[in-house]
This record gives sequence, C-alpha cells and structure tokens, in this order.
Amino acid sequence: MESRGSSGIERAEREAPLSPWWRHAVVLVMAFGFTLLAVVTALTYSNAPPIPSRVVDEAGRTLFTGEDVLRGQEVFLEYGLMEHGTLWGHGAYLGPDYSAEYLHRLAEVSRDVLARGRHARPYAALDPDAAASVDGEVARTLKRNRYDPGTGVLRFTPGEAASWTVQQAEWAAYFSGRTPAPGLPAGYIGDAAKLRELTAYFAWAAWATVADRPGKDYSYTNNWPYEPAVGNRPSASTYLWSALSLVTLLAGLGAVLFAVGRFDYLGWHGSPEAGHAHDSVLARWTPTPSQKAVGLYLAVVALLFLLQTLAGGALAHYRVESGGFYGIDLARLLPYNLLRTYHLQLAIFWIATSWVAGGLLLAPIVGGAEPRGQRAGVLALLAALAVVVFGSLAGEWLGINGLLGKLWFWLGHQGSEYLDLGRFWQLLLAAGLVGWLVLMSRALRPAIRDGRRSELASLFLYAAAAIPLFYLPALFFGPRTNFAVIDNWRFWIIHLWVEGFFELFATVLVAVIFVLLGLVSARTATRVIYLDAILYLSGGIVGIGHHWYFTGQGTLNMGLAACFSALEVVPLTLLTLDAWDFIRLRDRRCADCKAAFADRHRWTINFLMAVGFWNFVGAGIFGFLINLPIVSYFEVGTALTSNHGHSALFGVFGMLALAVVVFCLRSLSSDESFSRAERLIRVGFWGLNGGLALMMAIDLFPGGVLQLWDVLQNGYWHARRLSFLMGGTFHRLEWMRAAADTVFLVVGVVPFVAAVLVALLGPRRRAAGEPTA
Repeated sequence: MESRGSSGIERAEREAPLSPWWRHAVVLVMAFGFTLLAVVTALTYSNAPPIPSRVVDEAGRTLFTGEDVLRGQEVFLEYGLMEHGTLWGHGAYLGPDYSAEYLHRLAEVSRDVLARGRHARPYAALDPDAAASVDGEVARTLKRNRYDPGTGVLRFTPGEAASWTVQQAEWAAYFSGRTPAPGLPAGYIGDAAKLRELTAYFAWAAWATVADRPGKDYSYTNNWPYEPAVGNRPSASTYLWSALSLVTLLAGLGAVLFAVGRFDYLGWHGSPEAGHAHDSVLARWTPTPSQKAVGLYLAVVALLFLLQTLAGGALAHYRVESGGFYGIDLARLLPYNLLRTYHLQLAIFWIATSWVAGGLLLAPIVGGAEPRGQRAGVLALLAALAVVVFGSLAGEWLGINGLLGKLWFWLGHQGSEYLDLGRFWQLLLAAGLVGWLVLMSRALRPAIRDGRRSELASLFLYAAAAIPLFYLPALFFGPRTNFAVIDNWRFWIIHLWVEGFFELFATVLVAVIFVLLGLVSARTATRVIYLDAILYLSGGIVGIGHHWYFTGQGTLNMGLAACFSALEVVPLTLLTLDAWDFIRLRDRRCADCKAAFADRHRWTINFLMAVGFWNFVGAGIFGFLINLPIVSYFEVGTALTSNHGHSALFGVFGMLALAVVVFCLRSLSSDESFSRAERLIRVGFWGLNGGLALMMAIDLFPGGVLQLWDVLQNGYWHARRLSFLMGGTFHRLEWMRAAADTVFLVVGVVPFVAAVLVALLGPRRRAAGEPTA
C-alpha cells in the first residue's frame, strides 16, 4: 500500500454522525418502490398481448402461425429496425411506426372490402352516409377480439385477411424494392420468407393495438395509437390519471418546499469544511500511479465523444436527405439504423467511461492509500473496455449486414434500442463493471473499515455497486420474448439504470469532490446524498412505468406511473436552488488567505451548474410535458420525445460526465498544461450549451409541436410518414438545425476534445519532492 497522506474524509470524525433516520428512509423508499415495480413487472407477463398459435381466415384457412410472428420479431431485431422506425411508439423516428402504419392500411383495406361487399364499389366512391356506415362497422368489427385462449387461434375478419395479403407485398417492396426505404440500402432484406414473417409480426402488433382486452373497452395498448378510423381514441383512464398526476405533483411540491423551508440546513449550503483553501486535500494531494493511468481513460472519453457527435450530425442529415449525404449514398456503408445505434451506444460508453475514471481517481484519495497492483488493474480494465466498445461496434456492423448468421443475437445487433450490443458483449461489459467495482472496493476499504469516516466511503461503494447490479435486467430476455416483456426490462436499463442509479452515483461523485475541495463538510455531503436518493427514487422507481403506458401493460401501471413520475419533477424543481448553492460554493473564499476554495476547479462547478439547468429544463419541463398519459398518447415517438432525450441525456448526464473529465484533467495536469487547456474548455463549454439550446429552440421543440398538431389533425400514422417529415415547415426546421449542429460540433465538441489532448500531452502534475525536468 502506498500512503498519500490523510484524507479529507477523516475530518468527519470531528462531526456528530447523521441520524440513522436518513438511512432508514432510503431503505424504506427503495423497498416500497421496488415492491410496486416488481408487481407491475410480474403483471407484464400475464397482461402482454397473447401470440396466437395460428391466425386463420373466416373459412379456417391458416394465414400465419405464432412461430411466424416470433421469427418475424427476430427479423425485426436482427436487422435493427427499432433503430429505424418504432413499434408501439418506441424506437427511432426516420422510418414509420410499423404498428401504426400497418393499422392504418388495415383500416383502408377493411373499408374497401366492406364497401365492395355492401355497395359493389370502392370506399372512395361512396356517398357520405354510406361511408359513415362503413366506418362505424369497420371500427366495431376490428375492436371485437376474436382470439380464443382455449385453442390459441385468432380468427381474422375478411378485411383483416385481405389486408394481410395486400401488406405482404407492400412491406416486401418497402424493404427490398427498387426504391430504398429511407436511410436503408436498396434490397435491405432480400429473403422472401423473412419478409413474410416480418409482416406477420407487424400484423400481430397492429392487432394488439386495436382489439379490446377481454372484458375491457380498450385495447392491449390502451387504444394507442390515435387512429379514429378504427375507433382508437384515448381511454377514460388516460384522462383520469393525467388529471390525478397533476394533483400528485402539486402535493409533492408543497410537501418538499415546506421541508426545505423548515429545515434550512438541507442542500449544499450546509456548514462548510473547516480549513484553508490552500490546505484542502486536493491542494496537498499528488497523483498515484493508478490515478495517472486514468488519463488514458480521459483520452478514450474524448475519442468516443467525438465519434458519437459526428454520428449524430450524420443522423440529423438523414432527416433532411433520407436518400443520401450531399449526393453520397451513405446508406450503403453506414445506414441510418447502424448510425443511430452507434450514436446511442457511444453516448452510454463515453459517459459511463468518464464516471468510471472519476471513481478510479477519487477512490484512493477517499481511502487514503493506493492498494498494491491498482495501476495494473486500472490498465487491464481499460483494455477490457476497449474490447467491448470496438468489438461490439464491429459486431453490430456485421450483424446488420447479415454476416453473422445465427450468431447475430450474441455477437451482432441485439435489436433493442439502447441495448443494441450483442449478448456476448453485454456479458463482457457486466464483467468489466464488476472488475471496476473490485478496484473501487480495494481503494475504499481503509476508509470503510475506519468507523469514524466510513459513512461517505461506504455510500461511494454502494453507489458504484448499484451500476453493475442494475445492469443485470439487460440479460433477462431473449429475441423470442414477448415484445411487451422486452420493453419492460429494456426500460429497467434506460430509466432505472441510466436515469436512476447513474444519477445517484454522480451525486456521490460530486459530494466527494466538494468535500475534498473543502467546500462542504462530510456531514453535509452525506446528508445531500441521502436527500437526493429519497427524492429521486421516491418517484423514479415506480415512475419508470410512464414508458409503458401503451406497450401492453394494464391500467394499474398507468395509474401508478402517472402519479409517481409526476413526483420526479419535484427534485428537479429544487435544482433551481442548487444552482445558487453552486454559485456560492464556487465563489467561497478562505477567511484568512482570501483564496477561492474552488479556484482550481471552477470549470468543474460551471459544468455542474449547466447540469442543474438542463436537469430542470430537459428532464423537468420537457420531461414532464410528455409524461402525462394524455400527452404521451399523442406525442410518443415524435420530435418532442427527441427534444426531451437530447436535453436530458446530454444536458444532464453528458454535462455531468464532462464535469468529471474536467475535474480529472485539472487534478492530473500541471498548472501550465491546464492553463492552455482552460481556454479551449471555456469555448467548448459555451459552444456545447449554446448549440444544445439552439437545437431545442430551432428544431426539436417547435418541430415536435408541429408533429403533435399533425397527429391531432390527421392521426398518428400521418405524422410519422416520410411525406410529413420531408415536407413543409417541419422539413425547413430540420434544415435550419444545421446551424445549431455546427455550433455544437465546431464550437463545442472540437475545442473540448482538443482541451483534453492539450492537458494530457502537456506536463503532468508532479509529486512533492519530484525533480523538475
């Protein structure tokens, strides 16, 4: 063990310990939340739309089988179609919503079949009264559930059977015809059997959106999508729980604001750490060998960040030129679904890598010593990370191009948005996270064993342990699992893992940094961690269900999720108070020497202030806007979802990651190196924030409103068609977004990446007594 002096956490021994009530409250919140979430998840298996053993026409002839549906789902996943369009509103936004598009064509074909049968002429030739009669009959017919659970047979009406025949040809032309699907290469899926199975999957998904649940007056997807032609309109529960969620929000805000006003020691403005600015732990600290190796992680973060944003720029161009890139057939090499896969996956990789780096740098300081062999472990973990990142990216390219055969799910593109990497790469990633946890544990162990300073160190380890633990649900489903169940476990990762426990770990990181800088006491930092855990998890655990309003869940989930997700806005509102706390902490000066405690790390705090802003705007305002069931019913899968996604994922978690990167750079670099890098960081900070704000203001928010209006006017299917995306004001806004993307990339990303390289390639900070060069 290599000792590096006393840790600032040791000063906690002078303070009275926090009341055990805080720990008990966190445990109770988690126990209550996970109990409800477990109930909802268990019900998903029984509430999921059934997959019939056979689908037959009125004469009893088999049209397709349950095996066809399951194989069609495998085709859907293998070819990454969830990163091209959506199913039940979830996925990517260049292609159509496959279930909504199939449903609309089903309505059109059914109307024609009925019109010809009754009036011997097509629907378009009917007079208004006859057309209205046909419309009503089509809606009543399609709403009737003809699935027999005893035999497992689903009987199609003549209209449904005719639509199945017609749409086989239409979807085959879409994916393999002479005119390529938007963003995909020509002849993308050439196997006729796969195309037939894929159409069977779309037919089942569309049936689930319109057929009423047994004994209910709404479909398996709670009448989503909005499609008046088949009688799909918001259910009564959608209106009811939207109203009650607003009541829950007001009650939660009132209770928390009362508590904050009553107990003025809550938040970051609690008592500061005693001492001098020049005598803080970080001012006296010198890097250990393993911490110096963290610089390599920062270089990887910079590379992945650059690649991810370049992929995002190309994706944005697909929205204005779906068939090319300034005349280049980009879809032949990097089709839209592959680029979007890379864009999302690289975002998770570089954000997670930065937090892994921050943990590895801070843990020895908190522990007070570096374990023997820590540097070797840090380097081995970095090598494993490189294997997972670049191996999975290569596997996804091979899988989408059909070059992996039956190994596509294990080595290629798994097909679920945000969880695209193959199962083998997922297992390696989980193993790597466990390895990181071992390294963290070794470094934190001395502090944890010391009862006088164990609480903050233990929280640091618990928060780190939650990251590999809550990644496990990504392994709980396969390619033939019912899609409703897949989507349930998928959002355990997207919402609970990323938005919940990533956020908790980031809170602990920030708390440890502030203690080591001498800005707050360990007692204050610990209390903030507990308070954030209580507030975020109170709404966040059960609130995950707002993603499942219309994906095969019942109304129990809608009621619970609507109310609890409303509570997620409460802590985000309090971030406006945190912003002032951060300003005060950034500017706090030593009473004796007048030096600013955070002077060396003011850009870290600036990025944390940006996190507070985007958390309130992106997650709070834009998130709550689309979380109400009645709003989500009409907008899910529109640009308003992307508006929330960009402002929350990058604005919150991306900015947090960049704050950690800046902190690590400042801690590892000499004053001379960081001084050169700081100028670039300043430009990058304003470029990133300005570019992101312009994306929201120029395109994503107004474009989302336009798309929402079109849903209300013409139906969901219409607002998701390429003809809408590539026309009118919506398309002009997409072109105008080029200015925002340019600011983000050229003024934001490039200077920040350059700053990382300048800081890492310049002279490093030297240990005490180390001779100069």
